[in-house]
Amino acid sequence: MSTFTLAAADPVAHVINHPFIISEGGWWIWSSAQTNMVITSLIMIFGGLFVAKAVSTGAETDGHHRWVTKSRFAHMIEVICGYLRENTVRPLLHERTNRFMPFLWTIFFFILINNLLGLVPLLDFQNLMAGQFAPEMLAEHRAFIGGTATQSIYITAALSLLAGLMINYAGLKELGVAGYLKHLTAGAPVFVWPIIIPIEILGTFIKPIALSIRLFANMTAGHILVAVLLGFAAQGFSNLGVIGLPVGIISSIAVIAIYFLELFVSFLQAFVFMFLTTVFISLLAHHGEHDHDHEGAPAHA
Repeated sequence: MSTFTLAAADPVAHVINHPFIISEGGWWIWSSAQTNMVITSLIMIFGGLFVAKAVSTGAETDGHHRWVTKSRFAHMIEVICGYLRENTVRPLLHERTNRFMPFLWTIFFFILINNLLGLVPLLDFQNLMAGQFAPEMLAEHRAFIGGTATQSIYITAALSLLAGLMINYAGLKELGVAGYLKHLTAGAPVFVWPIIIPIEILGTFIKPIALSIRLFANMTAGHILVAVLLGFAAQGFSNLGVIGLPVGIISSIAVIAIYFLELFVSFLQAFVFMFLTTVFISLLAHHGEHDHDHEGAPAHA
């Protein structure tokens, strides 16, 4: 119950990154978000090896069963990967699809797993253990694990930086230096180049920045809302009465509903980040004439 009381007092603390090892100069050497990212990387490595083995073609002696995926979990991942490649990326990148899929799949699953880890009460469990064995960690607001890595603007900025580098690398490789520079003119007459070229250069930076802020804002808002509702539920049930009990019940129901919504948002934000990266890559390509209407991209993107 003390953990939920903490949520009521400071719900943001359940979401943000926490230092674990701090240098004498005040620099963070290790934090809870770094632990989450290491866990995510291990899940991706060993999970990927497991899925690759399960979907691989079996021996000829297995007959038709040699083509059947050997695990339901692996089959689910295979379906997700197939959908992303054939229904999301290929209509935009065409013959370049297979070249960029390893990067796009990596971004999607890295963001997704970190989003889902943020919904697991790892920080709450650690606080319970720390209260028993390491109370100084609670007093210093340190944590080894927990929170939501994709809530940190530094992490989403790093992801966006990688996406931005890949977007421009793909453009240079597809168009060449001359074609890339010509793209900055947006096919406009020469006399408007002094206006168009700075706008296009700014757009080169704004696109990945928008990816970073979108992911950061969505993961921050949703997870804080869950922590706030948990705090309301805990306070309601700890102060039973005419007001306390109804607040506790309503907040508990709301937490369940929001948790399902956050599960959906976790998948959605991973998909949106990957999809928009694909869209931006596709825009830096040969289109016959400059397609500055971003054809193929949804209006809301």
